[in-house]
Amino acid sequence: MKEYKGKRVFGGIAIGKICIYKKEEQQVKRIRIADTNAEILRYRQAKNEAIEQLQDLYQKALKEVGEANAAIFEVHQMMLEDTDYNESIESIVSGQSVNAEYAVALTGDNFSQMFAAMEDEYMKARAADVKDISERVLSILMRTDNPIIDTDEPVIVVADDLAPSQTVQLDKDLILAFVTVQGSLNSHTAILARTMSIPALVQTSFQIDRQIDGKLGIVDGENGVFYVEPDEKTVQEMKRRQKEEHHKKELLLALRGKENVTLDGRRVMLYANIGNIKDLATVIQNDAGGIGLFRSEFIYLEREQFPTEEEQFQIYRQVAETMAGKRVIIRTLDIGADKQCDYFEMEHEENPALGCRAIRICLSRPEIFRTQLRALFRASIFGKIAIMYPMITSIKEIEQIYAIVSQVKAELDEQNIEYGQPEQGIMIETPAAVLISDLLAKKVDFFSIGTNDLTQYTLALDRQNTSLDAFYDPHHPAVLRMISMVVDNAHKAGIWAGICGELGADLSLTKEFLAMGVDELSVSPGSILPIRKIVRETNVEQYKAGN
Repeated sequence: MKEYKGKRVFGGIAIGKICIYKKEEQQVKRIRIADTNAEILRYRQAKNEAIEQLQDLYQKALKEVGEANAAIFEVHQMMLEDTDYNESIESIVSGQSVNAEYAVALTGDNFSQMFAAMEDEYMKARAADVKDISERVLSILMRTDNPIIDTDEPVIVVADDLAPSQTVQLDKDLILAFVTVQGSLNSHTAILARTMSIPALVQTSFQIDRQIDGKLGIVDGENGVFYVEPDEKTVQEMKRRQKEEHHKKELLLALRGKENVTLDGRRVMLYANIGNIKDLATVIQNDAGGIGLFRSEFIYLEREQFPTEEEQFQIYRQVAETMAGKRVIIRTLDIGADKQCDYFEMEHEENPALGCRAIRICLSRPEIFRTQLRALFRASIFGKIAIMYPMITSIKEIEQIYAIVSQVKAELDEQNIEYGQPEQGIMIETPAAVLISDLLAKKVDFFSIGTNDLTQYTLALDRQNTSLDAFYDPHHPAVLRMISMVVDNAHKAGIWAGICGELGADLSLTKEFLAMGVDELSVSPGSILPIRKIVRETNVEQYKAGN
């Protein structure tokens, strides 16, 4: 038996045969071409075919993993249309009188190296995307096909790495798990794996050996371990745990429709985080009490130009109506940092995490903000919409927001357009906001603590930098004390406080959050029922007495 450690992407246990996927390197030769115009035409035809393939992949991903996760295939289409990329290829063909395959391979390598050399982690990740689109065009030009897997039974897929386009083509009925040597926890592939609920490990510490193809393997997604040819004792232990997991899932389904009330009568709101309206089905399926975080920035990220007021209004209205009176908290535009949108034409920043992002963009470009606010206020008559402003650090920012809100209401009144009176809250994501939360609480209707950024800014640590994983500690006492301080200050002012960051789904902290008096936990839809189970089994006063 051999045992390898990897980074957990998605939990669960998979037991089955190993299937090695090792993409064959496409051998590209440099061939002199006489008719360069014909060769450029051949390239353009291949590029158009690649775009058609990506459109098909987008539609497939849309059905299986939702609009936000399918967006990568729209990005790949845009990259294939990129002027610099295409000019480089056609210039090499015409200038050097060489074949299109050579020009595509050379351009792909050059652009990939350029992205990989950038300091920004988001831009570094684009190196893999350039390789992916270049290999797709090469396959079409060379008429080669690299099947993802060749199997008629469920297997554990093992690969050096998997591009998003490869991951989305996996037949979920034939995949037990996947394990990669490379990859990152923030990659598009990792996101797709979580959404598809496929146990997965990345950055696994082993060298791929074709001799293990077809051998028995086990992926322990919970502990980040990959076993090759496990001994009988390990197999039996993993089967026992697998059976327990299945039983737990069945028990959790019985919690649908139950209240989120502790044994001693403490109520907590369990809401869901979503990225777009395609996620509403999983919200309802998992019996969420509302939506605690609708990431409106995906409306912008999924487009090539600013969404209109009417486009946004229709989306917000649909969410409100679908949730049928349950609270829907929509976060205003949170572009910036690792979420970039080309058509915003933002200036380059050395440290975008500390730059012009979220509410800072909205206040410095109020014309964008007003459009979104008009759509939100109009939609608020169709349900229980609440508006949440991100990255607030001062009273002055809240006053600026309310001034713009007043202008928006005046415009709507003047135009005889009906609107509601939605709650208005803020995200607490910085130490500055924590320390003045007693003052901020007097200005807003609720707080929602964004633990991802709060941890990053408290520990002075870039959460996108995978080399710092060993130093990233979301359980740091400073972070937990800040959460407790915010909740206390909220309650003193008579408002509620919740958590919408990843920490809210950390089951090891659920009782602690209840003890702190956290009023709401907003998490991924799949985490709702596991948290409900803990809530209903907890006596908060007894827990506090024992600590």
